[in-house]
Amino acid sequence: MPNPKRRHSKQRTAKRRSHDFLTPTGVAECPNCHERKLPHRACPKCGEYKGRAVLAVKQA
Repeated sequence: MPNPKRRHSKQRTAKRRSHDFLTPTGVAECPNCHERKLPHRACPKCGEYKGRAVLAVKQA
């Protein structure tokens, strides 16, 4: 099996790993209660999606 003759430098390793980071998730604002929620999903706070109540949410 072939083995590398020299070790890779820290700079070369860092250049390769520069795209391995995580991207933040896209978050939208609920038009009803203005809480942050995932897009194309019902709001977990108020239970509305596209102007309709689709989830039964307990009021605290």
